[in-house]
Amino acid sequence: MEREVSLASGLRIAEALRSKGHEVAALDPAAGVISREDERRMLAEGVVHVAPPSLESLQNISRAPLLPNLGTLAEIRDADVLFLALHGGAGEDGTLQAMLDMIGAAYTGSGHLGSALAMDKDVSKTLFRAAGVPTADWIMAPAGVRQVESTLGFPVVVKPSKQGSTVGLSVVHDATDLDRAVEVAFKYDDEVMIESFVAGREITVSVLGEIALPVGEIIPKHEIYDYECKYTKGMAKEVFPAELSAEETLEVQAHSLAAFRALKLRGYARIDFRLGPDRVFYCLEANTLPGMTELSLLPQAAQADGMGFADLCERIVQLTVRKVSGR
Repeated sequence: MEREVSLASGLRIAEALRSKGHEVAALDPAAGVISREDERRMLAEGVVHVAPPSLESLQNISRAPLLPNLGTLAEIRDADVLFLALHGGAGEDGTLQAMLDMIGAAYTGSGHLGSALAMDKDVSKTLFRAAGVPTADWIMAPAGVRQVESTLGFPVVVKPSKQGSTVGLSVVHDATDLDRAVEVAFKYDDEVMIESFVAGREITVSVLGEIALPVGEIIPKHEIYDYECKYTKGMAKEVFPAELSAEETLEVQAHSLAAFRALKLRGYARIDFRLGPDRVFYCLEANTLPGMTELSLLPQAAQADGMGFADLCERIVQLTVRKVSGR
């Protein structure tokens, strides 16, 4: 669940909502309620590891991702709104959302179906294409070098089909490295995608209440916007709004909304693209619970739209309240 990033997001959200007058309890669904003292300590520590989570840590999380009595906790049962800030795993793939739907809890973000569709990159790319949203060509492993060369060509991106934050991802430039990259990716998931690598600019569009926020561009220090670049200060430059023409801005915002609707998302999400040399915006993926740390992209997009972090959190809560009330 990309645990440290989730904690950093969640605790920052809790502080923001308290500043808006809300009574907030912080809860780690794998360990229980977090005391205010522990909150302060963890906020000070932040995301301390810049390397992706180890395979062992991900396996440990997958064995017991959520507390078995989670649905009976007073902090869950009695809450008006549950603000979810779990990245990856059972917190973002629809598992937690399905449990909350079963007990009738109101929670932020997408439901269990949209969460599952977005987490599965093979399914989501199929739905993007059906909705007219460009996305790079891909095949699913196993696939031999000849098949990859004839259908995609090199370089390619090899990645787990149901992971986030570039965990287990490799950019393969040479055919001799393909099998090893696939082997690594299979350690993190039971399905592996091999996708054409789109050389170009990293573009991101956040959607809030079915409104596309200002478009951003990410300029990473590495070849791709990997885990280290995402969560380490100085490893990437974010530009909001992105330096695009008015027509290009409207085009990628329209694609982001089409992708949002194709995956049946709700509330908010972040849709990521690559702008290729052919000036086509290729949709990479949708993030149903985008990061809310100080380095995260959704808060920067909101800021570019004149919305501070606390106001953004309040807006997300109100979107949930409106959905529950049917307004």
